[in-house]
Amino acid sequence: MENSKIDELVHLGIINIEKILLIFIVAGTVWAAGFDIIDMFDTQNKMALSDLFLLFIYAEILGMIGAFYKDSRIPVTLPLIIAMTALTRMIVLTTKGTEPIHIVYESLGILILAVSAIIISYKDKLSLQKLEDYKSSAAGEE
Repeated sequence: MENSKIDELVHLGIINIEKILLIFIVAGTVWAAGFDIIDMFDTQNKMALSDLFLLFIYAEILGMIGAFYKDSRIPVTLPLIIAMTALTRMIVLTTKGTEPIHIVYESLGILILAVSAIIISYKDKLSLQKLEDYKSSAAGEE
């Protein structure tokens, strides 16, 4: 077998494993969200803010997988948004009886993630603009 055929088979295998893992992630996310929603109604008279943040995290995970299937890539900003939401949820859950400096540290973590998301979004826009400029200049040369 030629190296190109082996490379093609390895690439195809990796793509299929990736798709299987993403299906498991979707199923696990829906499963966990379903159990958490049932638990929210069974154990509480009201839904807490931390519960809403948890549901938002589940929605963002599903959105990230949907973005991957649409564009065949995961925008780096989506995991950063999930991390910011998780830190926010942690602040909401642990603010009582916690040292104020810990809340400041967690808030700084959110700020750092937000600034990172802005920088990466700006970089992605510049990269897409450069790609479009390159395609239009290549089309003009033909």
